[in-house]
Amino acid sequence: MKPEEMRVVLTGATGGIGRDIARELAACGANLLLVGRSTERLADLERELRMNGADVSHVAADVGQYEGITRVVEAAARMPGGPANVLVNNAGISEFGVFGTQRSADIAAVMSTNVVAPMLLTHALLPVLGNQDEAIVLNVGSILGSIGLPGQVAYSASKFGLHGFSEALRRETQGTSVNVLYVAPRATNTEMNSAEMRDFNKATGTASDEPGVVARCIVRTLTARRSERFIGWPERLFVKLNALFPSLVDRSMRTPARLVNDGTNDSNPLTVPNGVNP
Repeated sequence: MKPEEMRVVLTGATGGIGRDIARELAACGANLLLVGRSTERLADLERELRMNGADVSHVAADVGQYEGITRVVEAAARMPGGPANVLVNNAGISEFGVFGTQRSADIAAVMSTNVVAPMLLTHALLPVLGNQDEAIVLNVGSILGSIGLPGQVAYSASKFGLHGFSEALRRETQGTSVNVLYVAPRATNTEMNSAEMRDFNKATGTASDEPGVVARCIVRTLTARRSERFIGWPERLFVKLNALFPSLVDRSMRTPARLVNDGTNDSNPLTVPNGVNP
């Protein structure tokens, strides 16, 4: 599918990666329906893209709620040029810290936003997508959907779930007009990262990408209809090692685990949230 033929529903449109996905797709001639929670930020982004000649609209909705999903589906069905033929599930949140000290509500929010909401929105939009000659669902996951990381227990679990959902649905929709894709970025420099997470990445020497780099990879994946893409090296190698030799990777995680649990290393103070479940 050529970008100019795409009618894209993009969730998390005003976040760091989402903004750049919108800009990349708009520059390629795609028709966009921007989805997010902030009406003001959506309107600002729509205005920016329209000034550059893009065909774009927005809907403010919480896709973690049935009412929000209904609003998105209704808007997707009446996009200019025809109903939506691409869904990009990009919305996500993170929670860094020792799992046993995190609030139950925060853990539930990570799971709901990162895996339950994309599943429910995809489920609701499948009748619309399935009626198109060609359609794509692209789920934006994470390298941590293949490698469990200390300090990111709930986030890793949610992205493992999203990866599994993508793989299973891709296999289930074989022979239909719907293609299911999955892109797994490594650490990305966005406002979603807390100061604690940035300190952790620095202390462990974790490489990171700018949102624009990730967005361009996502758009290339869309146009190529590549089933899965893992961004970054040596992260791609680490994914394979974790699948084949998990005990080896377990041993390599001792230092990150110590940093999370102790809160410090020799050269970089690392503040770890120490809240208690209500």
